Amino acid sequence: MKALTRLTFALLLALSSAAWADVSRDDAAAIAQRASKGRVLAVERADAGGRPVWRVKVVTAGGEVRVILVDVASGRAS
Repeated sequence: MKALTRLTFALLLALSSAAWADVSRDDAAAIAQRASKGRVLAVERADAGGRPVWRVKVVTAGGEVRVILVDVASGRAS
């Protein structure tokens, strides 16, 4: 039973650590690529409303260049 408790604790700790991890540059590029269905041109760190974001420039299949902001903490794209 102790082994199961330790395993459960370790699993919960690992999951909670992942939730607090910042979104990486590569993750932001992948999030923006999925959101736009386009090709990533550039990724840079920036601020938006006092919050850190990844500023991802993409070009869509139709040739439109868009900038997608990906929140560093949550991974939400806007």
